[in-house]
Amino acid sequence: MIYLKTPEEIEKMRNACAMVSSTLGEIAKWVAPGVTTRKVDAIAREYIHDNGGKAACLGYGGFPGAVCCEVNEVVVHGFPSGYELREGDIIGTDVVVELDGFNGDMCYTFPVGDISEEVYALCRTTKESLYKGIEACREGNRIGDIANAVQTYCEQRGYSVVREMCGHGIGRKMHESPEVPNYGRRGTGPVIRNGMCIAIEPMINLGSKNIVIERDGWTCRTRDRKPSAHYEHTVAVIDGKAEILTSFEPVYAVLQDRFI
Repeated sequence: MIYLKTPEEIEKMRNACAMVSSTLGEIAKWVAPGVTTRKVDAIAREYIHDNGGKAACLGYGGFPGAVCCEVNEVVVHGFPSGYELREGDIIGTDVVVELDGFNGDMCYTFPVGDISEEVYALCRTTKESLYKGIEACREGNRIGDIANAVQTYCEQRGYSVVREMCGHGIGRKMHESPEVPNYGRRGTGPVIRNGMCIAIEPMINLGSKNIVIERDGWTCRTRDRKPSAHYEHTVAVIDGKAEILTSFEPVYAVLQDRFI
């Protein structure tokens, strides 16, 4: 069942999204060679706690961190660990903040120092496809229109789209209906309506679309171990079109001319 939010509920979501956005801005200050992903997680946990929020991923289904740390070939759900970031890595940081009973969800893939042109192009295309999906999120369209917009944009540029992982509805729960895939046919899936709140999150691979789940039951990586990029916004459908509730501006303020 798809739960359409009231204007008052969307305002609460807007506050949660503002906090998750500023959390990503705080993370941006620390992404550098030699920093462990466990340190990135600790920074996010402390920031969220100190600002009155709850790190919604922490403990969710047994997940051990506040941040899903997605280094290089990790698509989603990577555990924080003692791994030290290296020059040329990329790291996706997927964070969910709960505030006043509502959630905001966001991901940004950071370059660690200088990265290759090939990987930079993957990240740039993935982020651009996120906005293509958001453009298709309009009242009267269908979820398949979002999915097709992402898929078409990425595949025309030679990249592959992960099938098994997808975006989702969001509100009082981190994951609500509907599922929001990144591939599919236009004109299919649930109708988009005012009050719908969803997380749109392209997960795009440099190589094959095929993935594997590691023995921890969580970490999802590319089968061919080629890099994967991941960007995400939480949006609400208001007055017929998608309004982006999260923001990359806190990240851009830190990275300045280094942002992708």
